[in-house]
Amino acid sequence: MPGRRRRSTSSTRSTTTTTRTAAPRKAAAKKAAPRKAAPKTAQKAGSELPVAGPGERVWVLAVPFRAPAPGASWHAGLSAHVYVGATLPAALAPYDPPPYSLERFLEDELNAEPRPVPTGRPMSPRPEQVTGAAVIAAHEAAGGRMFLLGDDPGVGKTGTAVLAIQQIAARRPVRTVLVVADRPAAITVPHWARSIAAFGGTAAEGQGLRWCVTTWDRLGKVAGLTKATGQRFDVVVADEAHMVRHTTTQRWKHWRSVSGAGRVKDAPYVLLATATPAHTPLELPYLAPHFAAVHGEPLKDWNDLPSRLAAHGFHVERARYGWSWTEDAEERRADLTRLRSWLADTDPPATLHRPAPWGPVSVTGTPVELTPAERAQYEAEWSEFRAEMQLARRKRETARGRAALLRFRQKAGLIRAQATVDWAKAQVEADRQVAVSVEFVETAADPIREALLDGGVAVASIYGRDRFDVEAERLRFQTGEAPVCVFTVTASISLHAGEVLPGGHTASTTPRVGLFHQPRFSGIAARQVTGRTHRDHQVSPWRVAFAQDTVEEDVARVMVERLAVTGSTAGGDTAGLQQIAELLDADWLPTTSLTGAD
Repeated sequence: MPGRRRRSTSSTRSTTTTTRTAAPRKAAAKKAAPRKAAPKTAQKAGSELPVAGPGERVWVLAVPFRAPAPGASWHAGLSAHVYVGATLPAALAPYDPPPYSLERFLEDELNAEPRPVPTGRPMSPRPEQVTGAAVIAAHEAAGGRMFLLGDDPGVGKTGTAVLAIQQIAARRPVRTVLVVADRPAAITVPHWARSIAAFGGTAAEGQGLRWCVTTWDRLGKVAGLTKATGQRFDVVVADEAHMVRHTTTQRWKHWRSVSGAGRVKDAPYVLLATATPAHTPLELPYLAPHFAAVHGEPLKDWNDLPSRLAAHGFHVERARYGWSWTEDAEERRADLTRLRSWLADTDPPATLHRPAPWGPVSVTGTPVELTPAERAQYEAEWSEFRAEMQLARRKRETARGRAALLRFRQKAGLIRAQATVDWAKAQVEADRQVAVSVEFVETAADPIREALLDGGVAVASIYGRDRFDVEAERLRFQTGEAPVCVFTVTASISLHAGEVLPGGHTASTTPRVGLFHQPRFSGIAARQVTGRTHRDHQVSPWRVAFAQDTVEEDVARVMVERLAVTGSTAGGDTAGLQQIAELLDADWLPTTSLTGAD
């Protein structure tokens, strides 16, 4: 069959010069003057914190890279621009950070009094959010260290978390709360800020409770703050906790520092929220402190999660590219049963997973019939890919293999771009709003967007770094101004019908449909994507586009078959990844070639 292959037999910062707030490193012994603010922890020697004089305030600014900030100075210890004065000059006003942001949190910590936050529009929690918060609070009250909230997308994990932290703060001394959310910050930070205010998360503000909401890509700044000032958080929320499922990344290093994962004492209470915890038990290092507590074992022993899992009878073993999980179905089921018991059989339980009451998402395949010219182009790209991959395989050049796989996926998707455009137009004409999920910008997002615009269809664009105002684009889609949304993000945005928008307005009630322009290799990513529209009691079917009678068809079939298992609270099935790797002659590459080393 055309396009199919025979299965392989082998398996710079701003340079403003104001120095009022910084002390030379040689003056390490000199300490900052005492402040009347809430108690502060020890600061890093040689990095004196800025101090406000009488009638002044320390302003911590959100200055974009290389933007002019006249009058402000860069503070290395805080990794931010600061200004000290009675009022903020007009030239610096655009950089005044919003409430709950990292910069605003730092500012409030450096001043005697925090700036007031605006009153939010109250929202009534749903019953499942109230009951979920009670379960989390009970776990913390019983001495638990961390909790895994694994409700399906759209059930309301954000509200559940805010309500739970309120109850925890009422029982134990809690002054600071850190929330680490997914990108894009322009959407996720306001979303959390709105939920905190709406659910009364600032009710204890007068008593000292302060929230800091940031994103995973800024976690290094938080870790730097901890190192520079000794600042620690009493409660840490990891939204989309699967972002730290790989221990080989800088993100993991920063997470260990911020979450206290390597500390036995004085560790914060950690609330982990994700509907898709991992592909395998090997991708759950962020749960290691809980596992150590369950078994009464030293925390340091669980620094090497694979070895500890093996010691406890899990069917894992060392492979060519690190550890791997068994492919035997019975052994997998046994491992998952044991893993779930470590989380769910504690008293009280350390996890909660509730499926969406509106039912699972419907995901079906959508074959695309290629024209003769497209077929010839596809066959040429497939042949070139096979030759390049085989050459890379023989020489064991993993970087070359990754690049070949990436190029082929980009080119294959570009060939089908017009079909996606035509499908989206048809859905709009049928009075539906369309969410198009893509993985690549130049070979998918841009050509699809441009073709739709040329056809007179307005498009909301949520992709590319700093190319669009992502929240403004999201609202264009939600209000129906743009009936199509093309996006690359996989989580932390809401595109569902009837959503309550900022200001109390309501999103359009036009039914949503979704399309994966390309089959997703990662079940975690795929399930997160479908949850952008299939959420909060709004049913939204999704389709997976693929070129008919090609390897894409086989990949799409595997994706649809395996999508459901990624919702397991304690680990997902990776047999699908192995199948996809074999189909693409990529089974010799590390699995991160398919799932991404987030």
